[in-house]
Amino acid sequence: MLGRLVLLLLQIVLGWFGANAVMGWIGGSVPGAFSIYVFAIVAAIVVFLVGIIAAQVLQGVWTPGSGTLSAALVVGIIAALLWEFGPTLPLLSEIPWGRVPEKYAVLAGAILGYHIKR
Repeated sequence: MLGRLVLLLLQIVLGWFGANAVMGWIGGSVPGAFSIYVFAIVAAIVVFLVGIIAAQVLQGVWTPGSGTLSAALVVGIIAALLWEFGPTLPLLSEIPWGRVPEKYAVLAGAILGYHIKR
């Protein structure tokens, strides 16, 4: 249980700084409209790599498989889609989308997708 909590904290911190660092390297080559989707992919990959390394170091942390990467990618991209198109949908227009920055939501989606697929 403690290992999984440490994994979650590592994924939050290293996922944020790692994904932003990678986006800094490739940021100029991505058009503005697609940058959040590229960020979702990068964040899911960074979260997955942190999970692989943590599984080798921490006790009680399972080794992720390819399904875990797929789940992190899918949920991260769904979060990006929701933050992109959610305010324009009639059923979801009442949600205050602007209170949470889209990068936070995408990273949280990638981490949630990682932990859902267990």
